[in-house]
Amino acid sequence: MSDIAIKAEQLSKYYRLGVINNGTLFRDIQSWIARKRGKIDPHSKIGDKYDGTIEGFWALKDLNFEIKQGDRVGIIGKNGAGKSTLLKILSRITAPTEGQVKIRGRVASLLEVGTGFHGELTGRENIYLNGAILGMKKKEVDRKLDEIIDFSGIEKHIDTPVKRYSSGMYVRLAFAVAAHLDSEILIADEVLAVGDAEFQKKALGKMNELSSGQGRTVLFVSHNMTAVKSLCNRGMILEKGELKFTSDNIDETIGKYQNLNVIKLSDSYVWNNIHNIKNDFITINNIKITNDSSSNIPEKIIIQGKTYFLKFNLSIKEKNPLLTLYYIIYNEYGIKVIESAFSDSGKDIGECLKEGENIVIAELPTKELMPGKYRIEVLSSIKNISYIIDYDTIEIPIEIDADEQKFPMYKNRNTVLYTKENWSIV
Repeated sequence: MSDIAIKAEQLSKYYRLGVINNGTLFRDIQSWIARKRGKIDPHSKIGDKYDGTIEGFWALKDLNFEIKQGDRVGIIGKNGAGKSTLLKILSRITAPTEGQVKIRGRVASLLEVGTGFHGELTGRENIYLNGAILGMKKKEVDRKLDEIIDFSGIEKHIDTPVKRYSSGMYVRLAFAVAAHLDSEILIADEVLAVGDAEFQKKALGKMNELSSGQGRTVLFVSHNMTAVKSLCNRGMILEKGELKFTSDNIDETIGKYQNLNVIKLSDSYVWNNIHNIKNDFITINNIKITNDSSSNIPEKIIIQGKTYFLKFNLSIKEKNPLLTLYYIIYNEYGIKVIESAFSDSGKDIGECLKEGENIVIAELPTKELMPGKYRIEVLSSIKNISYIIDYDTIEIPIEIDADEQKFPMYKNRNTVLYTKENWSIV
């Protein structure tokens, strides 16, 4: 008996851009005649142009994958990558344009706040409605009813029409229904982010229990890499509708996703002419990572416990006392670990720099960071006015390895920072 729960073959979805119709037949005919004559559509928005073609885009293109029963799959990617479109196809809300997907088992999905709920019905009635949609009999829902209501935590409001629910209450009840009704596949989109922290933790624990304890297949979409790591054992990366990467190791998938977002400017720790950034104040000629002897680092690995510096060679075109320069370090899951600014030294960089070429050095906190992959983001702004080097413009990937002779105990600790605080018995 096959253990494949979901199988996609050449799965594609195409969407046409723009308005499909104008609402009335007469206005549609006017638009059609104008296009035939090569004239502007009289019902188009001001500034719109028509070039005689119908434009569209592939939200998904040629996806091929298999998901086994009991897998917990994290689907990650940027906004617009096609994640929600894929889940809608798997939930049978929309049909693929090309290819096919084979699903073995009933699907319970939680895609948007209020999906599958009727606003005029009470929470209790909507539980039965969702059960009927999944093909369950009333007796089956009866057995689960008390458990669903208890898990949702909205007992006092269960007989209130859901149109009066807050978005958080919607999510609580919708997830409780999807998780407790008998389905073989559970699909959850980023909608869980609407819930409070306590409920998110509760929901992740429930999905883990369903997968490992009951053998259900879980598909989870989130931009929270910590949540994805805690729940999923497999990962898929979507980018512009294409399946860029898939792995049976969720850590490998998350690491790959973070690297996709990092601009690797060089194979060495020297970056020249950074993106040709142009502004009226500062030009970063190059950035180097150096060790305590001020020499360039030939390898791509930083050794934990040693001293390293971020060295900027920059030119000032016009002095400005409001100029700032700082960096942020993120771990491989996109969590901000440390932020450090020149002003932390007690001085304003705008006052200290001279017109022309300058060298600015910042010591990196490599003695405190645990082994792992990180990225350094460099930013600059005119304080409280505008960024002149914005987020995602300069990103530097680094990897820190343990000095196993000095710090053997830190090699596999699941944390970001460490300290040498002394322990004692009094």
